[in-house]
Amino acid sequence: MNRLLTVTLLALTLSSCGYDGSYRYPCQDPANWETADCKPPICTASDTCTTDMLPKEINDAPISTPAP
Repeated sequence: MNRLLTVTLLALTLSSCGYDGSYRYPCQDPANWETADCKPPICTASDTCTTDMLPKEINDAPISTPAP
């Protein structure tokens, strides 16, 4: 019983260490994709360009614009 309680408390403690909604690099945030810092040649030195950090499927997808 003591072991079950310990495992349960450990699981609850570790579950609170999740995703906080922020991005590790600024260029991963879609809101920053059009900034100068996220466009070559500025971002190529640090490999933080959008094309470097996002999966190939996202980079090759056509850009859709929202309807007016």
